[in-house]
Amino acid sequence: MSLFDGKRLPVSAFKLDIERMRRGWYSDKYFLNIVRLLTDLAKQGYRFGGSNKDLSDLGVDLANVDTGNIEVEMQWFTRRKPFSIVAGVDKSLAMLESCTGYFDDSDQWQDTYRSMEVLAVHDGAMAPYGGDARNVWPVLKVRGRYRDFAMLETPTLGALTRATRVATNVYDVLEAADGKDVLFFPARFDAHEIQASDGYAYHIAVQAYNTRHNKQSKSIVSTDAQGDWWGGAGGGTVAHAAIACFLGDTVETMMAYSSVLPPSVPRIALVDFQNDCVGTSLGVMKAMFNRYRELVDSGKEEEAQRFVLFGVRPDTGGTMRDVTVPPLGDPNLDNGVNPRLCFAMREAIDSAFETWELPLRWLDRAREWCRSVKITVTGGFGPEKIRQFEAQGVPADVYGVGSSLFSNCSRCGTNNDYTADIVRAKIDGTWYDLAKIGRRSCENRDLEPV
Repeated sequence: MSLFDGKRLPVSAFKLDIERMRRGWYSDKYFLNIVRLLTDLAKQGYRFGGSNKDLSDLGVDLANVDTGNIEVEMQWFTRRKPFSIVAGVDKSLAMLESCTGYFDDSDQWQDTYRSMEVLAVHDGAMAPYGGDARNVWPVLKVRGRYRDFAMLETPTLGALTRATRVATNVYDVLEAADGKDVLFFPARFDAHEIQASDGYAYHIAVQAYNTRHNKQSKSIVSTDAQGDWWGGAGGGTVAHAAIACFLGDTVETMMAYSSVLPPSVPRIALVDFQNDCVGTSLGVMKAMFNRYRELVDSGKEEEAQRFVLFGVRPDTGGTMRDVTVPPLGDPNLDNGVNPRLCFAMREAIDSAFETWELPLRWLDRAREWCRSVKITVTGGFGPEKIRQFEAQGVPADVYGVGSSLFSNCSRCGTNNDYTADIVRAKIDGTWYDLAKIGRRSCENRDLEPV
């Protein structure tokens, strides 16, 4: 599945539209045109009639080059400073394995994948880049007859670009969060068809971060589709819509939620519906703890686990100021989910049990119950905001991050566009350098034969 287990995902994992991909449905039209051109030239027996001074100076006889069947070396690479966390390799390999070849004159598919030489890194590899396009870190190399795989440049570049960008953006967020869990919450901001790939890229980034920083961050996705390729399952919190169904009563919502859903589902209360995150958190905590205590005292310890509150989630909009936060006149300090709100919440949550009428024997357990409640923050979080929270020691335990994980901005340094270049050609059994000016064939010690 990745660098971390040494396995690659099977072709079946990706549910590729193989028939249409072989027909060029997903390819830029100019690749179909070049395939048609080279195929026709091969049938004509065409031989190269042009010139190449560099090759001629090497004494290469160009007069008999079979252009229609030219064999080339192509490399795929990205350029994001200072490095990228690579993902999308296994999907690209699945495309090559399934769709390298041609339709013969009887419109029957002829598979030529096994005649090629393919080298690739594993998903999760790190691809450094220092700014020189002549010194790149190829993640995939193919040697073979160009017209057999030319049409796959478009979909393979797309698979690598999208997955690597998401993985690298996630990695940046994990570094900013210094090992705290990061919930993958961007499903609602993109087409549903891409969820499996995005969730896989996220999971790869989490593994890469844990491996390189000796951390234990968990992969937490919000949809089952996001976990499809790696065996994860969707989780999450309570939505505003659920609270609306209970007429805006968050306490009633959480009591019903806890009564019905199995204990394995974490109870995370969304507490900003009434714009009073502290007050709502305390209301939910008191109601749930009372029920928890009642069940424990009745000998129903297992049933009581339904009323263990895992966390609370403030999600205050960026134009709103929670009633807990005294106004200072600065929207950056007043509005949305901000440090002052989180500090106030933590203080109130930790001491909530002090206002409950409890027998002495319950005090320690109540204290522990309250102080184990985590604060999950959401709403406009990305690397910069998370770094600010961490620098200020804000008591946020979990970060929920959404659309910023899709960021694709050259100015912001989140662009992970891939390029595929032909860098060598095979002439009379010998490989010769043949790249456009400013590019060259590059090596990568992480490349492995496929």
